Amino acid sequence: MISSFLHFITILVISILLDLILGDPNNKIHPVSWLGKYINYFVPKIKDEKNEKNEKINGVIFTTITIAFFAMIIQLSLVYLYHITFILMMVLSIFILYSVIAIKGMEKHINAITTALQNNDIENARANLSMIVSRNTKSLDEQHILSGTIESIADSIVDGILSPIFYFSLFGPTGAFIFRVINTLDSMIGYKESYFENIGWIAAKADTYANYIPSRIAAVLMIFAAIINNADWKNSITIFRKERNYTISVNSGHPISVLAGALRVRLEKVDHYIIGEPFEKISIEKCKLAIKIMKTTILIFCIIIASPLIIILGFLNWWNFIFGI
Repeated sequence: MISSFLHFITILVISILLDLILGDPNNKIHPVSWLGKYINYFVPKIKDEKNEKNEKINGVIFTTITIAFFAMIIQLSLVYLYHITFILMMVLSIFILYSVIAIKGMEKHINAITTALQNNDIENARANLSMIVSRNTKSLDEQHILSGTIESIADSIVDGILSPIFYFSLFGPTGAFIFRVINTLDSMIGYKESYFENIGWIAAKADTYANYIPSRIAAVLMIFAAIINNADWKNSITIFRKERNYTISVNSGHPISVLAGALRVRLEKVDHYIIGEPFEKISIEKCKLAIKIMKTTILIFCIIIASPLIIILGFLNWWNFIFGI
């Protein structure tokens, strides 16, 4: 029966293992890659340079329709496959969740940056960092490259991993993918420059709201992960309490401040914020420790947040309701 929580925990475990082993799917079959092409196709069509109000309305309509469209397609596909054969529904569910989390993908990006720095190839390190941050990396020195790397790990813990798992735990594979739809819309059209400001404002708001709870759960769990990995958990609490609101984003400061404190380093996005105390120099070893904290946080989250949610909702027959049976 679909109401069995074991089915959803199985989907969760297999999806994470697939990501750890294989990394991201090839772009030819990656749903998020196709989503990006979809967004790029429609963005010029909803622009209205002559009317700011129309652009904002167009942005709301486009974002709403996009979310509703993908939610409907995925949910109907899952229900249809369930009634054909349960195994096909499981396979699609695993593929969806696997495709919207990025553990190995983030580690791969981090390794590319640190390897370039070890080879004294700062230009390559800057180029690799530019793939995972929105800031201008062309003039960054080694310390600021490493800072951006660690900040990206902190952000990725939330929107790259825990948030999709969180929404999977509440709404199944559809919830996980719809979070990724919102997050992708934000990353592509959300406030980055004036061209997107009017059409992307609602996507940025939606992403902020979607990450609000997961970012705060992540910050708390990262403190426990710091304890397990012999990082400075006491300092992580101190920096979190003092500096979690230093970022413009109401969410990103939470995991960044905890990680800065745990690593005993100062993280800086030039002209935006400085978080943490420079008790120790940022190093490649600090990046490796940040990855360990990330993986430990994921494990803790799955054990004490995701799995209990899935089990409780199973007993409440929520999954039966979701699948209409």
